[in-house]
Amino acid sequence: MLEKLTTEKRNDNTMNLDVMSIHEILETMNREDQTVPQAIAMEIHSIEKAVHYVIQSFQEGGRLIYIGAGTSGRLGVLDAVECKPTFGSPPEMVQGFIAGGVKAFTEAVEGAEDDEEQGGKDLASINLSNKDTVIGIAASGRTPYVIGALKYANEIGAKTVSVSCNKAAEISKYASVFIEVETGPEILTGSTRLKAGTAQKLILNMISTASMIGIGKVYKNLMVDVQSTNLKLVERSKRIIMQSTEVDYEIASEYFEKANHNVKAAIVMILLQCSYEEALVSLKKANGFIRKAL
Repeated sequence: MLEKLTTEKRNDNTMNLDVMSIHEILETMNREDQTVPQAIAMEIHSIEKAVHYVIQSFQEGGRLIYIGAGTSGRLGVLDAVECKPTFGSPPEMVQGFIAGGVKAFTEAVEGAEDDEEQGGKDLASINLSNKDTVIGIAASGRTPYVIGALKYANEIGAKTVSVSCNKAAEISKYASVFIEVETGPEILTGSTRLKAGTAQKLILNMISTASMIGIGKVYKNLMVDVQSTNLKLVERSKRIIMQSTEVDYEIASEYFEKANHNVKAAIVMILLQCSYEEALVSLKKANGFIRKAL
């Protein structure tokens, strides 16, 4: 079964990988990596369906849940963790689960990915509901832990999506929307942290970013719900206010403080010349979309 997966096949271009010069290795890796976006382009329609699922979940008060094992699980956790500072989303809104738990993020937990039952248990631990969207990630497309999670999600009535790097993947059978990006043989046979991992990262970037745009967390191309949790982000917040309104640094800083560090509110206050309270009302009526609030 494993030998039939394209991610497990040997790459004809790297049969002499061990005797290549460092320059040749790097050129070969770079050449192989360039095929990944092309493979993803073939699945845009399915990725779009997944984004609509996630937006619907968010609008209904549901969550986006990533679940995977090994590299796939780590990429899901990474994307989930980065949503909070980037989009100001509460930590429970986007969550990531990895087979073997938190420990597995930094070291391998033997056999964890083969535990199909645990996938469902992990989702049950957060009271999964039919408002949520579960995205199962597996480069091979056959990880039991992920299959168990998708089976449980289907029983609950949650929306289900699978992301794999092989066609006719096993996990696709358990997802309402399946994304199958065939990245082909790795330069190092079976090392799916390479092209397959890159593809998964790009796909998760697309899903989370497009979904957050879809619920009003972006104005123009600016992350207006950014959380100013450190000095760098405070300065970024002020710069976003300047770029959105064409005011200078001093005025941006003034409104940043008047808006209690709420970047989105500060922008509306400046553009509508209104109070903080009025800006909040306008944003609420516009469901958080700045353009609709103006």
